[in-house]
Amino acid sequence: MTEKADLQSVLDRAAAGGRISEEEALDLYRDAPLHALGAAADAIRRRRYAGTEHIATYIIERNINYTNVCVTACKFCAFYAAPKDTKKGWTRDLDDILRRCAETVELGGTQVMFQGGHHPDFGVEYYEEHFSAIKKNFPQLVIHSLGASEVEHMARISKVSAKEAIQRIHAAGLDSFAGAGAELLPARPRKAIAPLKESGERWLEIMEIAHELGVESTSTMLMGTGETNAERIEHLRMIRDLQDRTGGFRAFIPYTYQPENNHLKGRTQASIFEYIRMIAISRIFLDNVAHIQGSWLTTGKEAGQLTLHYGADDLGSVMLEENVVSSAGAKHRNNLRDMIDMIRTADRVPAQRATTYEHLVVHDDPANDPTDDRVASHISSTAIEGGTAHPELKLLASN
Repeated sequence: MTEKADLQSVLDRAAAGGRISEEEALDLYRDAPLHALGAAADAIRRRRYAGTEHIATYIIERNINYTNVCVTACKFCAFYAAPKDTKKGWTRDLDDILRRCAETVELGGTQVMFQGGHHPDFGVEYYEEHFSAIKKNFPQLVIHSLGASEVEHMARISKVSAKEAIQRIHAAGLDSFAGAGAELLPARPRKAIAPLKESGERWLEIMEIAHELGVESTSTMLMGTGETNAERIEHLRMIRDLQDRTGGFRAFIPYTYQPENNHLKGRTQASIFEYIRMIAISRIFLDNVAHIQGSWLTTGKEAGQLTLHYGADDLGSVMLEENVVSSAGAKHRNNLRDMIDMIRTADRVPAQRATTYEHLVVHDDPANDPTDDRVASHISSTAIEGGTAHPELKLLASN
């Protein structure tokens, strides 16, 4: 265990570009003064992005929830419906999905994220059909979707290997994987909240296969379901070890558990204090991952702004639709003007980015900021939840 008097020397070493150990990361996460932790993380961010360190990014995307029917029944999830629950369960048809893609393009979105349940009938063929249709009709859209858990499921349904499943959906149009399904990778907390999902080791194994096939991804962590601080750091170590081998993770995105409408009785979400510390230690420990994203959807706009001073360089999405995290109690909302203002008032220059983090539009001059937010006004009449017209668009920041 690192003596408290030596914590600053560990921070100084990290800020200068040195790698810290898992044990040192745990000591820093537990005991380092918050401002010292943040100062080291911000120094690392500034050094990594020297020349553009004044910029913080966002992306415009749509989260397309294609079904809520799921066999996995994760205890933290308030979105899913069991396959036999015909009253709650629903699936969108392809025409509806393509309509949503058209709206995304119209509103300046560059990315769609397929997110839904592990439907017992949806194998590789389902995703091939849908991704190829999206690419045929909207070749300009990046399909950044799914994750290792969906690959494991679809491969089982279609009786093929994970490698073949990835090859086929990539050929059909999938550009990159989201960090979906990572939750907590260490065995004890993973079994406690998602006992029917693949192991954390298997999640990493599938991501490694994807990276070797040239399909990059993001990585995530769900905080606040009862895991220990040591298990949080172990999760980071598992991500860093794989990144050392493949280099395929573009970003790391921690977010907090939302406690409403699910089966994790008696659990409380991680505090803002814990979350900000995790952002900072993620930037310090994950020296081989380029981007750290602050997820204000589950913690609020003020916390999102703080993350930009504790190592984060990105604030995620102006999202044209989101139902999964919202169903568990996330109530924070945003639109394009809000996102730009949130970044600017955090003393950063906002920039719209691509999926691969290239800057598409840099908002250098506040006088040129959007004043007529078509994104906010258009979707108010088009948001859909569970197949039923919804009166108000959920314009959110996402993971």
